[in-house]
Amino acid sequence: MFSIQVETTFSAAHALLMGGVRESLHGHNWRTIVRIDGNALDADGFVCDFHVVEAALQQVVARFRNVNLHDVRPFDVINPTAELVAKHIFDSMEDALKGKLPSSAWMAQVRLTEAENCIAIVTAERSRGLGV
Repeated sequence: MFSIQVETTFSAAHALLMGGVRESLHGHNWRTIVRIDGNALDADGFVCDFHVVEAALQQVVARFRNVNLHDVRPFDVINPTAELVAKHIFDSMEDALKGKLPSSAWMAQVRLTEAENCIAIVTAERSRGLGV
C-alpha cells in the first residue's frame, strides 16, 4: 500500500461546552493533515495528484480561517470539538474528492492538531478503497 499526505493550517476560535459549562472563547492554529492511501500507483508512479488533494483541502478549510467556529455550519449547532472538526473535514474531503481520485486510491485519514500534542484522528473504515 502507498500513502500521500497533504497538510495545511488555519486559525480559528471556539468555546467548547463541557459538562454543561461553556469554556472561554479561545483560538488555535489548527494543523490539518489529510492522508490518501492507494493499493496501486498509476502509470506515472503516483497514488494521485498532490495538487488535486491540496486544492480540495484549501476549499474545505477556507470557511474556517480566522473565524469563530460557532459562527460556521455545522458548528453553529454542534460542539466544535477537535474530534468533530476532524470528522467534518474528513467527510468534506471525501465529498470534494469524489470522482477526482483514481479507483485505486481513497481518503484514509485526517489528523487535526488543536494544540501541541493534542491530536484528533479520523480514519476510514478498513474496507474503503479495497473493493470489499
